[in-house]
Amino acid sequence: MTEQEFTGKTYDIQGFSVQDGPGIRTTVFLKGCPLRCPWCHSPESQEFSTELNWLEIKCLGLELCWHCLNACPNGAITPGRYRETDSEDRIQLPAVERSLCDNCGKCVDACKAKALYLCGTDYSVAEIMERLSGDIPFFENSGGGVTISGGECLCQPQFTQELLKGCRERGIHTAVDTSGCVDFRHIEAILPYTDLFLYDLKCMDSTLHKRVIGVSNELILENARKIAAEGGKLQIRIPVIPLFNESVESFQKFGDFCLELGTSVERIQLLPYHPLGVAKYARLQRDTPMAVAEPPSDTLMEDRKRMLESLGFRVVIH
Repeated sequence: MTEQEFTGKTYDIQGFSVQDGPGIRTTVFLKGCPLRCPWCHSPESQEFSTELNWLEIKCLGLELCWHCLNACPNGAITPGRYRETDSEDRIQLPAVERSLCDNCGKCVDACKAKALYLCGTDYSVAEIMERLSGDIPFFENSGGGVTISGGECLCQPQFTQELLKGCRERGIHTAVDTSGCVDFRHIEAILPYTDLFLYDLKCMDSTLHKRVIGVSNELILENARKIAAEGGKLQIRIPVIPLFNESVESFQKFGDFCLELGTSVERIQLLPYHPLGVAKYARLQRDTPMAVAEPPSDTLMEDRKRMLESLGFRVVIH
């Protein structure tokens, strides 16, 4: 197959990224993820299909606009709750019955206020490489490159591999942001084309990992060991989540595991929990909202940073 024939489903392509690897980068976000982290700030990344999103703040309400209801061929859009206003008037909002919605996009085309939009676009490798070509001067001047992220990008393994090959052929530095929760054969296939793995570690306790996230962590830890054994470079990313993994004991276990991986760990990135993704769950009208907690304090983050630094690691907080 040619670059043109390989396609993947993305939910965003973000230029001038400075937190997804060295230098100035362009990050390609692919849809689909095997994990269900309650704190996930990108719920639009979880499903593998294109999804209808709704922005309440833009919606005119059914008193002024019925176009979406009339446009839906499946009757998936119906009158929903009322939005209270500063005046005595109430505005009735549309509701989407997700079991009837096939994400055809006809309501999106009909929505004059642009309150409805589809998240999930299919691109060929050639189309993305054309988009990336304009960013090459920024990569060269900053030591940056391209990061393939998700969701879990290795759930679209062939597309990810071909995209990495295209970058390698053009001399572009490559990074893969992964949860590691995939068959190692998919990781093995991209090792020759990946300069850096941004590798997520969320919890060292397998039972707790399964209870909170939905899967155990054995595969994730074993794949990290295999990447290190194969000479791959790792930047370990730890989301610091209150009441889940922020304890001293948890970070002692993180540190021990990173020591086990040896010199393959180039640095550790600590990502403090934040609730900025809450609004995205409303856009998808999810029954299960984002878990909300108080973000970890600056003092706690600095303490955990020093713990890992004392083991000889380069540690950054983002």
